[in-house]
This record gives sequence, structure tokens and C-alpha cells, in this order.
Amino acid sequence: MAHLLLIDALNLIRRIYAVDCEQPGLTEEQIIKSCLHRVKNATRKLLKTTKATHAIAVFDGDKSWRYHLYADYKANRKPMPTELQVNLEVVSQGFNDNGVKAYFPQQDEADDIIATLAHKSALHNVQATIVSTDKGFLPMLEKNIQVYDYFKQQYISEKEVESKFTISKDKLHDYWGLMGDKTNDIPGVKGVGKKTALEVLSQYGSVEHALQSATLKESVRKKLETDMDNFVLSKLLVALRTDIEMGFKLSQLRLT
Repeated sequence: MAHLLLIDALNLIRRIYAVDCEQPGLTEEQIIKSCLHRVKNATRKLLKTTKATHAIAVFDGDKSWRYHLYADYKANRKPMPTELQVNLEVVSQGFNDNGVKAYFPQQDEADDIIATLAHKSALHNVQATIVSTDKGFLPMLEKNIQVYDYFKQQYISEKEVESKFTISKDKLHDYWGLMGDKTNDIPGVKGVGKKTALEVLSQYGSVEHALQSATLKESVRKKLETDMDNFVLSKLLVALRTDIEMGFKLSQLRLT
């Protein structure tokens, strides 16, 4: 049975690189060499764990649609260390050495490409495993789509998502839309934090239902109505696209 392995390349590489940087006495060249070796090793382990038949490691392109939609998107995020940036092609060889295609899109973010590939595969009853620690993939969990945390060496279940966020995966977009996402500088609704967001969604199921209800607290209603534009924008920014034009077929990702 076909099984597609989708590696969030920078998510994996940046964490490995950060650990290598903490090793005392290594030159930049040695750090890159070590990073390459560990990426190669990680890829081999992932192929063995998932028994994948197809695989791809996806990098980020430059300035996706989110930057055009919202100028402050990821504005405060720490840039990638220059040494790693200029050596990404070198480190990506760790994927290629295992027969895994390293894909560098021009503009699209890795998350949207991975989400598109997972979605399309699932529609054709092909199992997809996403390797990432990015929470943005969690709403995608279903029968044919799994998320695997390489660093914890474990699959993330819907049950774990519910116990971590205390709401079901299908409410996560509303949740992040309400409270925003600091890691990506997504604003959310002014004055609404985790507690209020959870209350609204636990009680009413969605923001739309909350606003239609006569029992919604006036203070919360006012915040939602005043900042509805930011809620709509934030929800759009946190949701992953599943309609990116790929320019290649699944058959081209087959492992040989």
C-alpha cells in the first residue's frame, strides 16, 4: 500500500542545527557537516519507521501569500542563522542521499505544500505521514493523515490534541483566530486570551454561534464585534491551504 512521507524540512533542520551549535569547540564547517550527517540519519530512521513508499522534504519559498495579506506576518521571528541559510543546499543532501526529493519552492510555504500533498493523497486513499512539530498541521489529523514528532519519536493522536488544547481539532482554527499566534505574529482578537477563547468555543462551538446567542457575555460580544476583521484575518492566516499547484505527480516521489 502506498504511504507518503512528508518532511517539514526546516522544522527538522533548524532544531538539529541548534543542538549542534551548542557543542563546544566546533567550527562552522564542522557544525554544517554534523547537521548534514544527522539529517541523513533522521531521514533513514523516518523511512524505516513509516515504511514509506513515497517521500519528499519540503523547504519554504520566499514571501508566501500570507506576507502579502498581512505585512506583519512573522515580523518578529528570529531570522535563520546566515551560516545555515547559505548551506541549506548542502544540508538538504541528507534527504537526497536517502532517495528523498528535497523541494525548494519559489514562493509557497512548506506548510501549505505539505498540507496540499497530504490532502490530495488522503482523497485517493493514500496514507500520509507529516513529520513536524508545527501545531498548524494538527487540524488535518484524520484516518489517512498522521502527524509524527521526530524529536519525541511519537505520532500525535486526536486524543492528545484534545487533552493539550482542551478542544477538538476542528475548533483549532477558531481558537487561534481568536487568541492569535505569537510565534507567527498573528494578531487575533484584541483583549481575547486563551481563557475567553476556550469559554466561547466550549460553550457555543464557534464564533458565529456565539454571536447569535443571547447568553453571550456583553463584554465578550463587544470585543468580537469590534475586532471581527482581525478574527477573520487571523483565521485565514492560521489555516493551511490545500490547493497549491504542485507541478509534479505523486509517482515522481516514489522511493527507489
